[in-house]
Amino acid sequence: MDEAQGERLAMEFDYSIIGTLRQQFPETSMSTVDFQDRLPTIQVDRNDAKQILSYLKNDIERPFRAFYDLTAIDQRNRRKGKVDGEDFHVVYHLLSYDRNSDIRVMVPLNENDTKVDSITDIFPAANWYERETWDMFGIHFNHHPCLRRILMPPDWEGHPLRKEHPARATELPAYMQSDESYKKHEAALTFHPEEWGWPNDTASEDSEYMYLNLGPNHPGTHGVLRIILRLHGEEIIDVIPDIGYHHRGAEKMAERQTFHSFIPYTDRIDYLGGVNNNLAYLLAVEKLTDITVPERAQQIRVLMCEMYRIASHLVWLGTYGHDVGAMTPVFWTFKEREKIFDFVAAVTGDRMHPNWFRIGGVAQDLPESWDEMVTTICDDIEKNIGDFEVLMSKSGIFKARTQGVGAYTLDQAIEWGVTGPNLRACGMEWDFRKKRPYSGYDQYDFDVPTATNGDSYDRCVVRIEEIHQSIRIVRQIINHIEGGDYIADHPLAIPGQKARTMEDIEALIHHFLGVSWGFGYPEGGAHASIEAPKGNNGYFIVSDGGTMPYRLRIRTPSFNHMQTLPMLSQGHQIADLLTVIGSLDYVLADIDR
Repeated sequence: MDEAQGERLAMEFDYSIIGTLRQQFPETSMSTVDFQDRLPTIQVDRNDAKQILSYLKNDIERPFRAFYDLTAIDQRNRRKGKVDGEDFHVVYHLLSYDRNSDIRVMVPLNENDTKVDSITDIFPAANWYERETWDMFGIHFNHHPCLRRILMPPDWEGHPLRKEHPARATELPAYMQSDESYKKHEAALTFHPEEWGWPNDTASEDSEYMYLNLGPNHPGTHGVLRIILRLHGEEIIDVIPDIGYHHRGAEKMAERQTFHSFIPYTDRIDYLGGVNNNLAYLLAVEKLTDITVPERAQQIRVLMCEMYRIASHLVWLGTYGHDVGAMTPVFWTFKEREKIFDFVAAVTGDRMHPNWFRIGGVAQDLPESWDEMVTTICDDIEKNIGDFEVLMSKSGIFKARTQGVGAYTLDQAIEWGVTGPNLRACGMEWDFRKKRPYSGYDQYDFDVPTATNGDSYDRCVVRIEEIHQSIRIVRQIINHIEGGDYIADHPLAIPGQKARTMEDIEALIHHFLGVSWGFGYPEGGAHASIEAPKGNNGYFIVSDGGTMPYRLRIRTPSFNHMQTLPMLSQGHQIADLLTVIGSLDYVLADIDR
């Protein structure tokens, strides 16, 4: 990393916050933790954590109002850096839009006492995160309103992200499901209102309420999502999204893959976002290793990310039209998307999951005439997108189905950690490409579309305008792309300059070892986040100096957005529920990981 890059990275965050906390809590034991991402990080005792987090949100000047993430690290198997008595770390990540800065708060726990106070009374968005951390690590959050499993089945045994839990099915006995076990699993999924904190007020024949189970196979839920509705006639009184049916354990898989071989797994998180998934992960790895990505490689990355942003928004636009009763848009938008995939296939050899970005750059340079292909695609989309708008945002029927439906205020959006187009639809001009430029985004001229009402209609308007802005960025790359290398000349960049392996036996050995066994990466940790098509996507990597991530955390936007569904749906009709769900633009892999 050159000096200018280091200064730019250091300026991303406000370090004065640590001094402020020490002045405010002089009696509190507080130590700083240094990670390669230079994000301000403190470690405090569990008895002080809640008070400090409350102060950061409610009392400090320019507060940290957005609850960004919560996870844990099982430290017991670390090769390096293990501290006695610190068997687990609970990791809180807060974001301040006023400061354009983050803070990370770590709380150590002993394996014999893994309890900490819930902060759901301070940050409502912490609800699902605390449930996930209990589900995955067995860390108990005192006074949580409904501490139950969220990703694993309710009768699952163990906590999968603990180090003693097997990472492969081959480490377990062969699975056989008997009739008895089938009945047991089905019974565990039976809905009991009181277990979720709801009143059991449907037992009487005179009750005016009913419960309705929607999914997990209803097409309107966009995947294997179960939604439980409490209804008064057609009116929605409350909603419970029951996730986890799609859970594939991507974070556990990372612990048994080399830093390089985990890249294809990231493709499948937001499987409509393509290489945007790779980028967030690779930026974290490159912070960890101090790899400087060449200018041309950065421009190629931005080109591909923006093409996938357009493709993702086109898929959403077409399928959302279908959600609210319009058949035509899905055919038109998928036609334009196919043109993008033809280009992606010409560049990478694949379509949805190209697995093409690499540590330090990209797998290979752009092919000849790539710019002509991209220019034609942009021309076609700009020519036809007006027709999409006529069918959607300018349609009276569409407006009647979406305006005023599923709205949240800007304060509510910030409170629940909403990001991306859903946040910008509330009037906040916040885009990580502008506020915290990465991969050279500060070199491009583009606008950040916003709306004012924060409803299902405005979320549509914002995404349509974002397609226009992505095309602006792509055209600038076509006209001004730099020459040079497509991957860094760095010993930890993989696969490195392939041509050298045909001339130098040492380069060939290095290449073979890096791809097959993996290199040892520096001990430490790094977080990186990007403006993905659906919102902010972040990866937090912890390394103990080995060839694989010791812990990898994936923060996805859809997880937060689905948690807002009850708030957005209450008081609406059942038909409106599908309008609201579709407007959030999520995929289940992005929620369940």
